[in-house]
Amino acid sequence: MCDIFSMQLILLIFMNKENNITFDMKGRLLLTIATVGLLSGCSKASSVMNDEIKDYKVEKFADLQILRYNVPGFAELPIQQKKLVYYLTQAALSGRDILFDQNGKYNLRIRRALEAIYTNPNEDKGSENFKALELYLKRVWFSSGIHHHYGMDKFLPTFTEVYFKEALGRVETKLPLAKGQTVDEFYNELRPVMFDPTVMPKRVNQAHGDDLVLTSAANYYSGVTEKEAEDFYNKMRDPNDKAPISYGMNSRLVKENGAIVEKVWKIGGLYSEALTPVVYWLNQAATVTENETQKAVIEKLITFYETGNLRDFNAYCIQWVKDLDSNVDFVNGFTESYGDPLGMKASWESLVNFKDMEATKRTDIISSNAQWFEDHSPADDRFKKKNVKGVSAKVITAAILAGDLYPATAIGINLPNANWIRSEYGSKSVTIGNITDAYNKAAHGNGLNEEFVYSPVELELIDKYADYTDELHTDLHECLGHASGIVMPGAEDALKAYGSTIEEARADLFGLYYLGDHKLVELGLLPNDDAYKAAYYTYLMNGLMTQLNRIELGNIVEEAHMRNRQLIAKWVYEKGLKDNVVELRKKDGKTYVVVNDYKKLRTWFGDLLAEIQRIRSLGDYEGAKNIVETYAVNIDQDLHKEVLKRFEALNLAPYKGFVNPVYTAHKNSNGEIVDVTVSYTEGYAEQMMRYSNDYSFLPSINN
Repeated sequence: MCDIFSMQLILLIFMNKENNITFDMKGRLLLTIATVGLLSGCSKASSVMNDEIKDYKVEKFADLQILRYNVPGFAELPIQQKKLVYYLTQAALSGRDILFDQNGKYNLRIRRALEAIYTNPNEDKGSENFKALELYLKRVWFSSGIHHHYGMDKFLPTFTEVYFKEALGRVETKLPLAKGQTVDEFYNELRPVMFDPTVMPKRVNQAHGDDLVLTSAANYYSGVTEKEAEDFYNKMRDPNDKAPISYGMNSRLVKENGAIVEKVWKIGGLYSEALTPVVYWLNQAATVTENETQKAVIEKLITFYETGNLRDFNAYCIQWVKDLDSNVDFVNGFTESYGDPLGMKASWESLVNFKDMEATKRTDIISSNAQWFEDHSPADDRFKKKNVKGVSAKVITAAILAGDLYPATAIGINLPNANWIRSEYGSKSVTIGNITDAYNKAAHGNGLNEEFVYSPVELELIDKYADYTDELHTDLHECLGHASGIVMPGAEDALKAYGSTIEEARADLFGLYYLGDHKLVELGLLPNDDAYKAAYYTYLMNGLMTQLNRIELGNIVEEAHMRNRQLIAKWVYEKGLKDNVVELRKKDGKTYVVVNDYKKLRTWFGDLLAEIQRIRSLGDYEGAKNIVETYAVNIDQDLHKEVLKRFEALNLAPYKGFVNPVYTAHKNSNGEIVDVTVSYTEGYAEQMMRYSNDYSFLPSINN
């Protein structure tokens, strides 16, 4: 049996000396370590637990479906790589609270208050109010806050205000009260935030003409206007800087005593309480790296967290791009800017993964031909890379999802985001194979295609080719689309709020254009010259119709990826009206997409790609605004009503997310990890409560 008390004491002393962690933090971190099994898992190594997932579906509520994903190949990893995955997983989960706080200043207080009521043994679990509170809490967990994770609108509780106030009184000692605050004052503070639809109605507002900063509830700015924020960062930028930094990426911009200042996210700064355990686990990972390059990646990331200096972040990104030989890889930190209405500040996310060696053969073919694709792009030659550098791509197996990639996740990623690093050093692209596989298995036989696909001809194409062509489109989007083209000096952030939509459209169009190229058949990536039609049809069906199921009737399209898809679909539809390339045809009173000329459709994809690349390369803000506002925003209300009605009959959740597998470290009598096993039995609420208990490092109120 292990001497757990001695191990805890040694760790406590070590952490106090080396990391300057407060006693409260040490206590919580020790509890976390004990809970997840580092200190208490002194049993013998065991074989893989529940190695095969029998049912990918966990539960369904509101407009959400929770799934599981398998982690094939983990059991076969050598012990050093298993330990590396385990440590990186702990680093990923330790940053959980950051995203909640970034998404809204009240989110942590609301989540912790709801959890206190949810776990109160004296609550009447059978009451309608409690059931409504449970549903609301599940939605808060999923969205990392009180606004919809995709639609950005605030969702309202269906339990009563009276019930909430009374339930708070029953858990007073467990509430995240401010110093000297009473329960009544706490309730009065949260009531309008939760129940009033006019207070903080949108997490990210993209409506043209509004002050996007003042009308967005995201917690990236405080007391500043959109113009003040833009002026603040415009003064910092040096158009002659050959290695520009992503100004504002890792900070909150606030006005204090009339002056605008940045509060940087770093150890010793904002979010220090969560970044400290993140760095602790990264240090553990650095002891079991596969090679010196991988170790240097982790060390440079730690340096960035310690300094908050964005030049250190650039150094980390460059080192990360160079690490092409490691089997295990990860993303950890402030990454994507979709949650900032101005597209500058980055949300917390993490992904731990390892290579799918067999599937990566596909992406190897793509990346090795990157120069050919760049040279043959329909974009103006001025905007093409003359010498494509460092484009690497792989299919990965996700081991853990965290932050802005959890529970809902992307199926492909291309990083780093800085265009100058892409041009000088290259980029890394991934397609997440086991996530795509889980989506496909869960969607089998759901009736969507039978309802919305026009005829047996298209259905046969989709049945034969769609799963594969969709994966290939993701590969092309991430590997080549985001990595293609050049951005002229000074144009990096010129598109402002429209930048994310334009960038996603550019990558999607690159993939769509080349899916229809015979070159993919020559490379053995497609079986014939008809397979691409499955991807073209499903893309237009989604962009013109089925994605509308994700939007409430009467609303506009606001999320960047949805705007991108509608922009592309509507643009080619309208351009092709004269020649009847694509039409919306009625049959039995229902609307369907019909593609009459796939080759001409590809030509239109190419023309739009050339225009989008021009806008991106030159930083043409007016061009971006005009094309987005014209094609990507507004919705035909009659068509929207029809789509919603048809989906209602299918009873399908429009959004999906995942529970993570659970990793358990097994140690011998000497305290050495001898195996790490994975299991898939944890439920959604069970996992969320465990994460809240084990990884709640931030205070409820961040000043």
